[in-house]
Amino acid sequence: MTIIWLLVGLGLIVLGADWLVDGASSIARKAGVSEFVIGLTIVGFGTSCPELVVSLTGVLEGNADIAIGNVIGSNIFNVLFILGLTALICPVSMSRENRKKDIPLTIVVTVMLLAFGLDSTLWGAGPADRLSRLEGAIFLAAFAAYIMESFLTGKPASEESADSKNLKLWMAVLLVLSGLAGLIYGGNLFVESATKLARVLGVSDKFIAVTILAGGTSLPELATSLVAALKGRDQLALGNILGSNVFNILLILGSSALITPLSFASITNVDALVLLLSMLLLLIWAYTGRRERIDRLEGAIMLLLFGAYYTYLFIRL
Repeated sequence: MTIIWLLVGLGLIVLGADWLVDGASSIARKAGVSEFVIGLTIVGFGTSCPELVVSLTGVLEGNADIAIGNVIGSNIFNVLFILGLTALICPVSMSRENRKKDIPLTIVVTVMLLAFGLDSTLWGAGPADRLSRLEGAIFLAAFAAYIMESFLTGKPASEESADSKNLKLWMAVLLVLSGLAGLIYGGNLFVESATKLARVLGVSDKFIAVTILAGGTSLPELATSLVAALKGRDQLALGNILGSNVFNILLILGSSALITPLSFASITNVDALVLLLSMLLLLIWAYTGRRERIDRLEGAIMLLLFGAYYTYLFIRL
């Protein structure tokens, strides 16, 4: 039964991603905004729901430290593994706006997180590394400005491609909501079933936490990005990853820190460096690629770095 539920969860993830991409693309065309903006906002928020639930639940149950580890782990997984794997299968194009604004903005948000959270280590400020309520409020204010700016400056959607589905607005909205429900429920089902199966096979809890649970909350981003890229919606795929990373930091950690200050005691220098390096790689690829895209070689490099980082985590167990 555990294997059956595992397959059911996987099926819901794949089906949910397909619906979400079709619905989001249709809404972008009808609303007159780009698929990248839709990926950055609606899809980015939807696929970040698992991280939001896990982090806020941890904070409310008195285990606030889980929020930091969940977000930093998910952001590294999003860029190095998901975007790396997506580019390896189908190269992801970058627009001029991606290079000039979107990627640098995501790097700035990441640097803000490390500068605020590691203030004692970096600047000698305060008794310990933590994210305060004031810094959480700053994140939430920045999040509101980010969303407003994304919609106000987003370019109109391009003309429909040959395989675009001409959906009515209510049907497109229904597809998005159904897709998100399938991704979230299917992701939870997959993680729970995979965890049970791993324990039956005698795998340690630490190994499960580093592998299944660390990547589990990023399954919606993985499925959505792969399906979007395979459908030729690589701007939606890139927007999904960048949007999810910004949402994770500004909204999830901002909300969590506003409830209670978040300790960075469990975050090592290696974790912080890999998080920053993952974002800097996108900026490097934006200016070194021959075709203004993340190609298969660059995707492979990102996957190798991800593998090296996870090997480091396993050695530390």
